[in-house]
Parts: sequence; C-alpha cells; structure tokens
Amino acid sequence: MSLCTIIGVLDDGAASLSCEALQSLREAKHVIAGNRLLAVLAEDIAGARHYDLTARLTQVPDWIDAALADEEPVAVLASGDPLCHGIAGYLTGKLDPARVRILPNLSSIQLAFAELRLPWQSATIVSVHSKDAGEWTPGATPQHGLYELMRHCRSKDLLAVLTSPDNTPARIARMLQSEGLADQFDIAVAQRLRQNEQRVTGFIGIAEAAEAVYADPNVAILKRKAPAPAPVLFGLSDASFRQRKPEKGLITKREIRAVSLARMQLTRRSIVWDIGAGSGSVGLEAARLCPDGHVYAIEKNAGDIDNIEQNRINWRIGNYSVVHGKAPQFLDAWPDPDAVFIGGSGGELAELIDLCLQRLRPGGWLVMNFATLENLSTAIDTLKRLGADWDACQIQASRSSPILDMHRLQAENPVWIISAIPHHEQ
Repeated sequence: MSLCTIIGVLDDGAASLSCEALQSLREAKHVIAGNRLLAVLAEDIAGARHYDLTARLTQVPDWIDAALADEEPVAVLASGDPLCHGIAGYLTGKLDPARVRILPNLSSIQLAFAELRLPWQSATIVSVHSKDAGEWTPGATPQHGLYELMRHCRSKDLLAVLTSPDNTPARIARMLQSEGLADQFDIAVAQRLRQNEQRVTGFIGIAEAAEAVYADPNVAILKRKAPAPAPVLFGLSDASFRQRKPEKGLITKREIRAVSLARMQLTRRSIVWDIGAGSGSVGLEAARLCPDGHVYAIEKNAGDIDNIEQNRINWRIGNYSVVHGKAPQFLDAWPDPDAVFIGGSGGELAELIDLCLQRLRPGGWLVMNFATLENLSTAIDTLKRLGADWDACQIQASRSSPILDMHRLQAENPVWIISAIPHHEQ
C-alpha cells in the first residue's frame, strides 16, 4: 500500500534528511511543497511530478487522494517539524491516517535556541504566518495577524515567533512599542538557518529591532527582562479606573460589578459585548477573566472613550476593543457573544434586548444594570414580551466613611441587576 510521507526539511536541503527520509523522497512519484523547497530539492525529485502548494493548500488533500488511489507514493515537504505550526496538522485531519507517515526534522525554533544556547522548554510558540493585516493598532480584534502574539506578550516571559515576510521582527518590535512594552523585552533574530547566509543576532533592544531589516526566513525570540507580573483578575477598586467625574464617578461600582460579572457566567474563551461601556470597568475586568476570549465594547461619549483607552493601557489588557458609537451601531459586525452586559442603552433598550437575545450563543447570558424605575420597567416588559427567562435582584451597598475619629456607613445608590436568557435555553 502506497503512503503519503510528510517530510520535514531544513534549508540545507538533502543534507538535512535522514536516510529514511531521503529514500522516501526519491521513491515518491508525486512531490508536494512550496516553491522554495521544490527549488532546494530539485535534483532529488527530478523524476517525480511536482505540485506547488503556494496559495493552494485546500487542493493538497485531493492531489494526495488521487495519487494514492493509483497506488503511487506521495511526498509532502515542509520546513522543520511539520507538526509544529506546519502542514501535517492540517493534512492528518483530511487523509486516511493509515496511509500517512510523518518524518519530522529539527524545527527552526530548536535551531534558533541552540544557536543562542538558551533552554527553551518554557517557551511559548506563536506563528504569525497569517494574512497580512498591516501594522499593529492598539485595541485590534482577533482578526489581526499579530493578535495572538500580542495576547501572549502580556503574560509570557519567553516566546518563539515563527515570522512571515509581512509580519517581520521589525513589525513585531513596533507592536511592542505601540503597546508600551518595549522596555520589558529584548529580541533575538535567527535568519536563514542552515544556509550560507545564516546570521543570529544576540539579544538586542526593541527600539533597535524596530528599525532593522532581516533576511527571510527568520525566527524571532522574545525574552522578558523580568518575570511578568501577576495581575489582579477581579475586584479592582473604583478609584483605580480613570472616569468622568460629575458629582460621583460614572462607573459601575465594585460591589455591583462583582455580582454582574458573576451572573455573566464567563469562561476563559468567552466572547463578551459591553454596551454603554462608560469607564470600561465591567468590560475590562471581563477581559481579565477571559484571557482566551475577547471583549467588544461600544460607548457613545467621546470623553469616556479616552478614559477607556487609558484604563486599557494602564491595566495592560489586549483582548479588548472599543468603538465610539451608539448601539445597535457596529453590533452586526461583532461575533455572536457568550455574554452581554448592558450598562447604558441610549434610549434603545427594548431594541437592544431583542437583538442581544437573538445573537447570544447557546448558554449565553444577558446581564443589565439599571438605576431608574423607567428603564427597569422597560426591560422587564420587553423580556416578558419576548418570552425570555429572567430574574432580578436589587443591590444597595453601604461603604464605611470617616466621621470625626469614628466611621459610619454611607449608602450608595441602589441598582437593579437583571439577568436573562432566551426561553429555549432554560
């Protein structure tokens, strides 16, 4: 029975292959690879039919199935270890496992750490081989090619980055600068490993790397100068948030915020909507609780947008995006949520409740805060009309306040917390 052999190759070509891998390659009647590896191994695959998979990845399983149907062996070439951000992970889910064999090689990450003489068992591996989304912009959504890397940079101490011709080490360095993290990392770049032009920098500053040009292909290693701090996840004080200051700050108070977040039933991967974000306190704490998810926020007041952005920067939160607008504007472009928080509705409360209940993912919760009887009444009437399952609680917290050399309790305004799910979820 003929097999599809997925072979890891380094940039020195046949010299990097074991006897088993080289024999499989030379016996193959069909060889599938990117144009660079096809060129590197041209002499060793002269007798086979070649397929350039560049920009045609989805066609590869069909090419393999057709060849195996004719009992003709296939070789697929990939850089380094095909199971480390490589094509093997994709193909093993598309082909008959009994007809697939994988012969890994050293990965470029292993080679880079070896050149730096640096242990790498604690490193977090990130690939930025995605579609070019341009330079990083603070507050970018998960669709950006550098999003996952930026998320890890906030909490990891050592990262190995598989770069691309677009997402270069210099662009990564500029991303760290834009997020205020440049002083926390050094970077090393390993270029054209196992080629005559191989060059590995030592660890250099982010500012220097942001202006440099590096030969492709390359691997970037990011090393934090000091261990990442462990942030508070939940229960930040009201005073720690920058906020508009009328008589009292426009912020969801800590006691109300804690219960509201608890009712949202968040997970590490939750997608959260924060409608009427105010100072951003609920959404920003939700982002801390959902490190593998994302918070999408909207706020109509321009001054509050500035405060939210400053709070996001101060708390070093990356999985959070805010837009200036009035809901339901922009909501149609957001992914369906696992939880929605409505802190302010701008007069569109009934419409928003209807929309949110329709968009919630299975098991998702809509949580709303109200300080006025009118909004409370509108919300309950709307939930009844829509047949939703809901409950309400009122919280009135009192905080200690000094008086002479003693303390008294000073009451905060009462707030109603309404939690709802579509009826069929009950």
